[in-house]
Amino acid sequence: MGNRLSKIYTRTGDKGVTGLGDGSRVDKDSLRVEAYGTVDELNSAVGMVLAAGLPEDIRNCLLRIQHELFDLGGELCVPGTMVIPDSYTDQLEHDLDTFNADLPALKDFILPGGSEAAARCHLARTIARRAERRVVSLAHEQAVNDASIRYLNRLSDLLFVTARVLARADGGKEVLWVHGDRRL
Repeated sequence: MGNRLSKIYTRTGDKGVTGLGDGSRVDKDSLRVEAYGTVDELNSAVGMVLAAGLPEDIRNCLLRIQHELFDLGGELCVPGTMVIPDSYTDQLEHDLDTFNADLPALKDFILPGGSEAAARCHLARTIARRAERRVVSLAHEQAVNDASIRYLNRLSDLLFVTARVLARADGGKEVLWVHGDRRL
């Protein structure tokens, strides 16, 4: 296990630089820091979904995902490290198939909402998409585990399907987008 933090502030980042897991120092706005910072933000958003009342199967899935996102953040924090296996994405696909099985086919776009838990899940989905974009940007300049990009891509899909399930589980309804011409 790594070092335990006994003191939270170190002052080492006061000039806009931070330490990576390998001990190197980079600017706080570097692509790598932006990537793992956005994964951290995503993990917090998943925590907000978990703070809502959830069916047990979804709760267990999201708790597992929080651990996987912590793994991903660690991978991104240490250049050259590969922690995320393809099996994480395989499990997301299994979860997707399971949660999507009882949902009706989509005929319209869905607006974020439907219930509090569903809205929180939609927010997590959008953060997952941003995290994916940040990791792709990093991959243009530095080596990145391809499995990590696949994982984030599939996770955003799973969060979308989960939001649909949650909207229905809470007795709400999915909010369908209506084109401007038809709203008038």
